[in-house]
Amino acid sequence: MRVEDRLKAEAKRLGFSLCGIAPATEADGFARFTAWLGRDFHGEMGYLTKHADARQHPESVLADVRNVVMVGLEYGASTSAENENDHGRVAAYAHGPDYHRFIWDRLNLLAEWLGIERPGTVSRAIADTAPLLERDFARRAGLGWFGKNTMLINTHRGSFFFLGALLTTADLEPDPPHVRSHCGTCTACLDACPTQAFPEPGTLDARSCISYLTIELRTAIPDEHRANIGDWLFGCDICQQVCPWNRDAGASQTFPHDPTLQFLDPIELLSISQVEYKKRFGHTSLARTKRAGLRRNAAIVLGNIGDSRAIPALERAAIDEDEIVREAAIWARERIRSRLQDSL
Repeated sequence: MRVEDRLKAEAKRLGFSLCGIAPATEADGFARFTAWLGRDFHGEMGYLTKHADARQHPESVLADVRNVVMVGLEYGASTSAENENDHGRVAAYAHGPDYHRFIWDRLNLLAEWLGIERPGTVSRAIADTAPLLERDFARRAGLGWFGKNTMLINTHRGSFFFLGALLTTADLEPDPPHVRSHCGTCTACLDACPTQAFPEPGTLDARSCISYLTIELRTAIPDEHRANIGDWLFGCDICQQVCPWNRDAGASQTFPHDPTLQFLDPIELLSISQVEYKKRFGHTSLARTKRAGLRRNAAIVLGNIGDSRAIPALERAAIDEDEIVREAAIWARERIRSRLQDSL
């Protein structure tokens, strides 16, 4: 058996349902990426501009790199589409431990295996942890195409999977790239986006994306997007949920799933202490938004749900020491009061 086939078998044993090999040349979409930055669609994600040039070629991450082994690890869609007890909804990828370490550990094991097979080679594992345009190399490795919602989509696995990369100096035979798009005339993802975050097919304006607004944005959420956030407390899955290619998403899921993270009580989160926050979410992806961001999001969700029972908790949060929490709580409180007044 070829070393490439044995490498893919080892990747599968480690839990990766997708694996392909791409040549380590300049990223195909680098010009498109820089044009996207030029339109300010990255919002406040300054780290993207800081290391923009490094994303042009993987040699900026690993000298003498020959190939990029791309893997996909399925995390699966939400197990329930119903919002239980008016709780806040969490994106499916965050229903478990922090994915960076989970993928990184397995990629390092794959690197050790390759080092034994090809002595003298050097490999570096990347799990969204270095300046690399992962989607470009995933498409080049034959793993899928870019959907109109910008997600990488695989004909057998859909899009509910993480991407990881193993940069290596090993001489391997690359896989054929995926050259076709299978979206056709479907615009389900574009039509379903509550905040209309896609100015055109295949382009995301992160500044309007619910995932960006609830995770990456550190300041107040703009007024024009608050109502459309709905019950999304952390992230958003809508453009993936409506995609026809995700009918069988998660069929080979190996990522640990914690059902208690799918829906969270926003009233409880408003008063969560820093100690309790770290204890409950420090090992998960929810740590990304930090305590203040999660509490801000909880207030927005409560304002959208509109339950008057949330008013006492919002009253307390309206005098919170954190400005973005205070401002969101006041907005939510007044939104609920306005609805109550209109119903009289």
